[in-house]
Amino acid sequence: MRFLLVKGLRAVILLVAISAAVFAATELLPGDAADTAGGGRASAAQLAELRAEHGLDRPAWERWGRWAWALAHGDPGRSLLTGRSVADLVALRLPATAVLAGSAFALTVLLTLLGCALAGRRALCRPGDIGGGLATALTAVPQVVVAAGLAALLSGVLGWVPPVSLLPPGGSPLADPMILVLPVLTLALPSAAFGVALLGGAVADALRAPHVADALIRGVPTGRILRRQVLPVLAGPALRVLAVVAGGFTAGSALVETVFGYAGAGELLVSSVAARDTPVVQLLGLGSAAVVLAVLLLADLAPGRSWREGTSS
Repeated sequence: MRFLLVKGLRAVILLVAISAAVFAATELLPGDAADTAGGGRASAAQLAELRAEHGLDRPAWERWGRWAWALAHGDPGRSLLTGRSVADLVALRLPATAVLAGSAFALTVLLTLLGCALAGRRALCRPGDIGGGLATALTAVPQVVVAAGLAALLSGVLGWVPPVSLLPPGGSPLADPMILVLPVLTLALPSAAFGVALLGGAVADALRAPHVADALIRGVPTGRILRRQVLPVLAGPALRVLAVVAGGFTAGSALVETVFGYAGAGELLVSSVAARDTPVVQLLGLGSAAVVLAVLLLADLAPGRSWREGTSS
């Protein structure tokens, strides 16, 4: 209980600090929402009127304090550009992002387990060779390059899927599941490679255990060794890695949604930053940070044992 209280207090402090940092970063960008609303054609007097109307003429610390106080009372404010409730704008986009992130996470789990199993089987056949070099190399490929490569192959060469999603705001991707293929693969493939690369050392330690060597000498099939001796002990580290990957989806989805024209919460964040729509940026940034902190807390709570403990039990 004390552990949870300490972690919870730290999370609250971090969220406040992140909120202030996001607000400060938005303030440092050139221009503001009044410039965007004026479209570059408004006079100085009109811009001053727009800034006064939206409270942009007040000191930054005062605007952040007012927003934080209102949020603490359940009001995230209104968009500086459209005047709509920020909560309504975000709620319109969240279902699409939830479907994308959920599908990508499920595929990441499957590919990570499959990659670890293949690496383990390879190492059993060729001792000392975990085969994590390819996974490590894939993690170094920028996500934009992955997106472009997948689009060129699956859409340009093979013609299997549309090159862009073109999901309208509030639309359901489940109405046409094919528009999910490229965004999901772009998120899942690097994440799965990251998971396999991180778990490679854990797989190696498990395979060096005496009872695994004894099973090999007795001629136990490699598939049975992996299922009964390696994967169960790998559960704790795998949960931690997958929790970190899930938190990373909150940042990765913004890029993927923008590249493929997928109107989710990530695409809304990018467009709101470009428009200097601070209340929307603040809520989405804070929400993303909250998701990351939550999954990291789950990762800390995940069961874990040392390999010596696992092999001696």
